Amino acid sequence: MSIQLLPEITYDGPGTGDDGYVVIVFNNDHNTWDEVVDILMEATGCTVEEANIETWEVDNLGKSVVHLGSSEQCEKAASIIRKIGIKVEVRQE
Repeated sequence: MSIQLLPEITYDGPGTGDDGYVVIVFNNDHNTWDEVVDILMEATGCTVEEANIETWEVDNLGKSVVHLGSSEQCEKAASIIRKIGIKVEVRQE
């Protein structure tokens, strides 16, 4: 039996390196599912499918990482999400 090594995969997109930041959205009792999906798509440019998955995580797990990027990108996304009263945190990855 021989051991096969997988090739190393690297990714140089947002959310990698020393300047990687994340946006975390927390659950609340006043926003509807559709409101959260819509604001996530507006703030991050994600698909409706991705927004639904992240909204499920927020609803069922209490929070979700909804965006990866530079500090500036994450702060911009967070400010859009905050417009509807959702608690959002931006932190370095």
